[in-house]
Amino acid sequence: MTKAEETRGTPRALARQVADAVESLVALWTGAAEAVTPRLSSHQLNALTAVRQRSELNLTALAETLGIALPAASRLCDRLEAAGLLERVIHPRNRRELQLRVTAHGRRALAEIAERRSATLADVLAAMTPAQQAALEHGLHAFRAARTAQPDEEA
Repeated sequence: MTKAEETRGTPRALARQVADAVESLVALWTGAAEAVTPRLSSHQLNALTAVRQRSELNLTALAETLGIALPAASRLCDRLEAAGLLERVIHPRNRRELQLRVTAHGRRALAEIAERRSATLADVLAAMTPAQQAALEHGLHAFRAARTAQPDEEA
């Protein structure tokens, strides 16, 4: 019996398989974002998504949300604004503050990315048998339940 066979079925061996699957999923996920025009980096996509989710964001709040320095967030917004994906508007209650907003073009780009991701993922899932799909669904539910039961490391 080989060392790999001895450890098959252990949490560590399963963790390696999950890590491989995550790498594959990340490639699928980022590929969808890179396929839209204009091509979006992961930082740009994260910024657009954050602004879409929290419309009250200003530049400082975006930098904090993304965990980047204020000058980097400003350059990121400059590029997104130049591409027509993001705009800076005067805050309705504080004229000295600028608020960030995703433009209609930016919302369309985010929707296209979401659609590409869903379609590509559906293609992969369609290549699985119904039993494999059910097993994956069961495993994902079990993973979420186990993760929820774990103490939060960030708290």
